[in-house]
Amino acid sequence: QVQLVESGGGLVQAGGSLRLSCAASGRTFSSAAMGWFRQAPGKERELVAAISWSGASTYYADSVKGRFTISRDNAKNTVYLQMNSLKPEDTAVYYCAGRPGTRIFVERGSYDYWGQGTQVTVSS
Repeated sequence: QVQLVESGGGLVQAGGSLRLSCAASGRTFSSAAMGWFRQAPGKERELVAAISWSGASTYYADSVKGRFTISRDNAKNTVYLQMNSLKPEDTAVYYCAGRPGTRIFVERGSYDYWGQGTQVTVSS
């Protein structure tokens, strides 16, 4: 079992930056694929970025390419999401998710473990 705890959300002006962190418990973190999802009010939860177990492979939604960077530190059991040039449409609750596996997973239903979410609000 893996438990995930997100932190780093908050209120920021458009054009600003935030870094989200997701701390994972459990010995299987280093062999787990991880992802960041977000859900805005009235919308479905969508994948923002994903990373393979080694960190060598990453995936980004078109809406965040060039602005967001996902990374991980397996020694610290932590995955990060660096968010730059934030826009009001990035406002959402951001969730960290994980599952066993070495490759990248983009399907929401394929993730087994979820954090409680952290609110990101971008003001115009």
